[in-house]
Formats: sequence, structure tokens, C-alpha cells
Amino acid sequence: MQNIVGKYIIANVAVYIIVVLIGVFSVLFNVADLGKTVVGYLELPSSLSLFVQRPWTIFTYMFLHENVMHILWNMVALYFFGRIFLDLYSVRHFVGTYILGGLFGGLVYMLSFNLFPYFASYVDNSFLVGASASVLAIVVASAVRNPAYRINLLLFGSVKLSSFALVTVAISFFMLAGNNAGGNFAHLGGAAAGWLVAYMLNKGVDITAVVNKPIDWVTMLFGKRKLSRKRKPKFKYTAGGRSADYEYNANKKAAAAEIDRILEKIKKGGYSSLSEDEKKRLFDASK
Repeated sequence: MQNIVGKYIIANVAVYIIVVLIGVFSVLFNVADLGKTVVGYLELPSSLSLFVQRPWTIFTYMFLHENVMHILWNMVALYFFGRIFLDLYSVRHFVGTYILGGLFGGLVYMLSFNLFPYFASYVDNSFLVGASASVLAIVVASAVRNPAYRINLLLFGSVKLSSFALVTVAISFFMLAGNNAGGNFAHLGGAAAGWLVAYMLNKGVDITAVVNKPIDWVTMLFGKRKLSRKRKPKFKYTAGGRSADYEYNANKKAAAAEIDRILEKIKKGGYSSLSEDEKKRLFDASK
């Protein structure tokens, strides 16, 4: 999990390529409905009755994209802001924030289409795809953690990350009655997830554990099955092993305390207040 941002970009691109290939072959072999069927089982429906039949779509939709430009913009944003996020948080926080952003975005999308009368005639034929909600969760969580963090935009130069996040959320809000109303509702849900992650972490509560603990359990389960197929390893015990454990635990505790000190320094003075050595330690710890 050293390059988690790259792995998530690869996952999104892989899903896109697979779906495109299925669509191409379905046309060539004159089974055009196959491509639509596959997409239908991955995209998130606004219809609650259809969602009950395909509950997994609340996860799969956030890795599915409509066209090349759609995935291009989302992956560029994920790469850029994902790296900023990892300067401020850990790899596990990235995984949890990405998934929670997608979940919140999907839930807000479905609720809005079933709550507001405006969407009554669209609810049976509307679907959501894309990683935008997850990406916006990453952006907002980073902005809440370090509002003074500055980014360089092509036409606007250097701006605060907090200002960029506020403008992005505001644009999504003002476009709720536009052609992509469902997508903008999802953006707001993702933004809310990102804010909640950062706010709760400042309170000492890590809500990304809701995502990471089940992932850990599945990983451990498959890891145990894999180990059970192997021969039991032989262990060699040496004198002084217990003292070595004490030394290891002491070093681990000291390293954790140092990371806590660096994070506290970021909260007070921002990421730019860190020395090069502190930045390197934070980067190594995030891996």
C-alpha cells in the first residue's frame, strides 16, 4: 500500500478499459445489449426498488466512468489532491475517505431523487457513475486539516486549498437544478464525508475505521487461508529475544510520539512549518 493513490487510479482505469472492451466486443458479435447489461450491474440507480436488487452498486459506481474525459478529469484530480492528502493523513485514512466519500455521495444522490418532486419523472431511468464524490471528499478533508495549504492553479495562480474547496462545493450547490443535478448532489455528499472525517479526527475519533476494519478482516481471512496451505515454519529462538522485543516496542512507541508531535505542529503552523527532516519522517510513516 505504499503508492495507494496510484493503485486507486489503476483500479479506476482498469474498470473503464474492461467495460469499454466488453462494449466493443458486444457490438462486433452483434450482442449490443451485453455492454449495457454489464454497465447496468455496476452503475448506481436512483430507484430504490432497483437498488435493493443491486446493493453492491453503492461501491462499484465510484470506480465506473462514462467516457474518456470523465475519467481523465477525475483521475488527474485524484492524483493531485491524493498526494496532498497523504502529506496530511495516512494511507488508511485515504482508503477510508475515498470509500466514505463515495458512499455518502451515492446515498445523497438516491435520497435527493426520491425526496424532491422535481425528479419524480426521472427516478426510474437515472443512474450515477464516477469517482467525483470520492475525490471531493479527499479535497475537503485536506482543506479542513490544513486550510492554509496553497495550491497552484493554471489560470488563478497560488490559492488556499480551503478557498478552492469552498468554491468547488459552492459550484456544485448552485448547479443542483442543472443538467447534472444528480452528480452535484453526489458531490455535496462526498464533501460532507470529507468534512466529517477531518472534523472527527480532530476530536480524536477515526470514522474511517468503519471502512478499514472490514477490509482488514477480509485481508486477514484470506491471509490465514493462504498460510494454512503452507508448511508451518520452523522458529529459531535465541538468547536475549525478550530484551530485543522490549527495545523494538520502545522504538515503536518513540516513533509514534514523534509523528504525533509533527501532526500537532501541522495543526498549529501548517505543513509549510515542517523542516525537511520532519516532512521526510511524516512521508515515511504514511507509507
